[in-house]
Amino acid sequence: MTARRSLAPHAALTGFVLLLAMVFGAAYAAGSAAGPVAPGMHRTGGGSAPAPGSGSGNGGGGSHDMPGMDH
Repeated sequence: MTARRSLAPHAALTGFVLLLAMVFGAAYAAGSAAGPVAPGMHRTGGGSAPAPGSGSGNGGGGSHDMPGMDH
């Protein structure tokens, strides 16, 4: 009886880890199938990230694109 009792936590932990891996795998597959989350997003194929404020996003880096908002 003690051998079976000592295996129960290991089996439960192994089952939980396998279930977690399956859920993450399914989420990754669904995300890959869905594609980018915003229009214009794509992989750049390497290189470094652009400097903050140098892109054309809505990052709040300045108001030069908005008429009447200059200080």
